[in-house]
Amino acid sequence: MNPRPAIGQPAAQIEVIAQAHARSREFGLHAHEAPDFHPLPQNQLLDLVERSQSLYSHALPVMETLHAQIVDTQSMVLLTDSNGVILHSLGDSDFVEKARRVALCAGVSWAEADRGTNAIGTALADGRPTVVHGGEHFLHANRILTCSCAPIADPYGNTIGALDVSGNTRGFHKHTLALVRMSAQIIENHLFVNQFADAVRVRFHARAEFVGTLFEGLAAFAADGRFLSANRSALFQFGRPLAVLNGQPFDALFSVPFAALVQQAERAPGECVTLTLPSGVRVVGRAECRVRPAFVETGSRSQAQQKATGHAPDGLTTGTAVAAPAQPAVTFADLDTGDAKVADVLRRVEKIGGRDIPLLVLGKTGTGKEWLARAFHHESPRRAAPFVAVNCASLPDTLIEAELFGYEDGAFTGARKRGNVGKILQANGGTLFLDEIGDMPLAQQVRLMRVLQERSVVPLGGARAIPVDVRIVCATHRDLREMIDAGTFREDLYYRINGLAVTLPALCERTDFAVLVDRMLAGQRREEFGTPSHVSPEVLELFTGCRWPGNLRQLSNVLRTAGIMAEGADAIHVEHLPEDFLAEHAASRRQTGRKADEAISVGAETNGAPLTPIGSSARCPPRPLVRMTEWQAALIEQTLARHGGNISAASRELGLARNTVYRYLRLRGVH
Repeated sequence: MNPRPAIGQPAAQIEVIAQAHARSREFGLHAHEAPDFHPLPQNQLLDLVERSQSLYSHALPVMETLHAQIVDTQSMVLLTDSNGVILHSLGDSDFVEKARRVALCAGVSWAEADRGTNAIGTALADGRPTVVHGGEHFLHANRILTCSCAPIADPYGNTIGALDVSGNTRGFHKHTLALVRMSAQIIENHLFVNQFADAVRVRFHARAEFVGTLFEGLAAFAADGRFLSANRSALFQFGRPLAVLNGQPFDALFSVPFAALVQQAERAPGECVTLTLPSGVRVVGRAECRVRPAFVETGSRSQAQQKATGHAPDGLTTGTAVAAPAQPAVTFADLDTGDAKVADVLRRVEKIGGRDIPLLVLGKTGTGKEWLARAFHHESPRRAAPFVAVNCASLPDTLIEAELFGYEDGAFTGARKRGNVGKILQANGGTLFLDEIGDMPLAQQVRLMRVLQERSVVPLGGARAIPVDVRIVCATHRDLREMIDAGTFREDLYYRINGLAVTLPALCERTDFAVLVDRMLAGQRREEFGTPSHVSPEVLELFTGCRWPGNLRQLSNVLRTAGIMAEGADAIHVEHLPEDFLAEHAASRRQTGRKADEAISVGAETNGAPLTPIGSSARCPPRPLVRMTEWQAALIEQTLARHGGNISAASRELGLARNTVYRYLRLRGVH
């Protein structure tokens, strides 16, 4: 039996789901059967992660950013290998248990042959981004889910994994797939730059403002000008597949001599030039090369000298042609931006800097707990030693023991040859930051307690205790006392890590909003040329009325996206803000996923009167009132202008009913 199509569902989506259901039946699956829950054993999962190490390491920070954008929506972010086996997951705590009931966890295969029609398996089978919502799943047990997934390709176009957001069907939002696709593209670009760190790379786009952004084309060439590979955007602009482009000379693709472009890049790094594609389309591009081709070499250093100065693949999408520097030092002065609560935290933490007293940092996700830990390390006598951060929530239960304590050669099948030192020993002499300590499994809590008591660590498979000297800083958003009462956190470990406990305020409780915004923009201007230095008064007023569930991390993401959209403008205005952010904060404080047209209806009923600040709660005191209709009006007007007054096109982009836009126009006196 075919799935019942949703009302208004595109014909192409109906066909995709129908074909996926047909494949599910061919695999011998039955819609009413309960899904098996057989995750891979620890050794096999470790082996799988090791074989996907490049994907895994480049995807983790992108997953954390994506999770910050969808936090508190009863959903989770998942990374799989090319066969659909989940390698890693990040999720809202209130959704994780529900996810486990349908085997949505590390080590479980979500290929169509195992789970029937689902976003992960179907996206990998079709090779394209896919949404599977509610009843579109083949197995009835999975129909509590709504899932958006995009395949991830390596620099040569081979599918190596997938990125997915899965959540409760009530939290479905059509913009989720766009976020997932963009995140997958970021991972692909990171992999591309890392793979071709020593090649000549050309960044290009038909619009100059998109060079250096997520949407740019990336093409890599050998030292003799021979084409090596290109990312998705470049292939789209070339209008040719990789198989056709392979081995072609640079001059045939950009209509300029290869040597001339590279020499120009040497003379004026970062300067853009006009290039012509085979189709005749003119684009703006710039070349970059970490290792100079022989014909422009003028006494360059040897490889040994390059290694000595730290020149290594940067893995960045900004086009920097030097090695990625170590994480910049964070000081207490950097964090002191005028808020009284933050200043009090810094004053108390500073007093224990030279003493062997463990620090416990409390606060909601994204409030800057790691920044405080880094500043604490930098201001301490251990500043010259390593600072090692471990996110206990981002590692599967089966991997955290090996990552934290290390293992000896041959400790288990799939273990890395020569073993693995482990994060604790990596931090020897310095500071070990255990983020989300409340998510550490009980078995590992026992081992950590032993390390803290004995000041030594025994790697897995080892027999000898290795002395270790580390300063422990822990952080969590959980109530550890409640967890102790529930038996999920050890009381003896709590008192061992709780020498001084401090709580960082949520963003909506802080009084230094304007300074935070200015400092974040200043930092981004060092990475993204053309980013405005400030936001408009309307944007600042809007920001101060928001709930910010993702706190500082969410604010940083919003500013980065808005800064790219506002390149060349005098300031970041409302029309530059991400539309999903505007839609989120136009919604009711009690229903995150409510449609934007309902919020506009509320604005219409109040006839423009000031509304209660969105997202205000007992934990966050009210902010200055924001006229919701003012920025709703700006959003609609900008969209209508972009589509030349075409109401149907504007409605589709905004996700609103046409009647809602017409009602807005009547309120504005437009007929």
